[in-house]
Amino acid sequence: MYPRQPDNLLLVEDHADIAEMLTSYLEGRGFALDYAADGLTGMHLAVKNRYDAIILDLMLPGLDGLSICQKLRHEARDSTPIIMLTARDTLDDKVRGLGSGADDYLVKPFAIAELEARVRSQIRRSRGEVAQECLRVDDLVVDLATMRVEHRDQPLNLTPIGFRILVELMRATPAVVTRQALERKVWGDILPDSDTLRSHMYNLRKAVDKPFGTRLIKTVQSSGYRLCAG
Repeated sequence: MYPRQPDNLLLVEDHADIAEMLTSYLEGRGFALDYAADGLTGMHLAVKNRYDAIILDLMLPGLDGLSICQKLRHEARDSTPIIMLTARDTLDDKVRGLGSGADDYLVKPFAIAELEARVRSQIRRSRGEVAQECLRVDDLVVDLATMRVEHRDQPLNLTPIGFRILVELMRATPAVVTRQALERKVWGDILPDSDTLRSHMYNLRKAVDKPFGTRLIKTVQSSGYRLCAG
């Protein structure tokens, strides 16, 4: 039996001491790493090579993390899981980070073992097999085979996490999905902080409802969320 190939990571981080610490730890844990100290180099590597996950600092020289996320998601059509690292911890910062295409968000300083757990969780989920089925609520359609989302025949660009949230809500329609259940379905045992789901829901509404003047995604006070027509 052939040995399993290591997961390939791209680390884009301009602080040399943090980069050295993360590289040493993650390589010691069996990952193969490429490293970039600025945004332009990181963007070049991300487009040129195939990675299982990208660890991306928010503040970078040359091209910042938000711009890299947006370019990868919307121009390169790259769905590689992205874990963003930042010293900014306000809700607005998280909304912008997740809205740009990041799948997860860690605020510095963080426990390096938690970063590893989140990287492995994102890789596992990105490799999950998608069932051959199509979900429909009103004029909103999700093709699980191709991961294509359309509303009124217009294609929507969702982040991988936003896509998974939408799928869970559509599968449950018209029932309410509690916040706790949704977090477990999307993130498994490695739960995000208290603002992360709210940030993703905000960005999901911007994509699914706002351009079409609809309110398919509803917040149920003190309970959770539901997706239904009317």
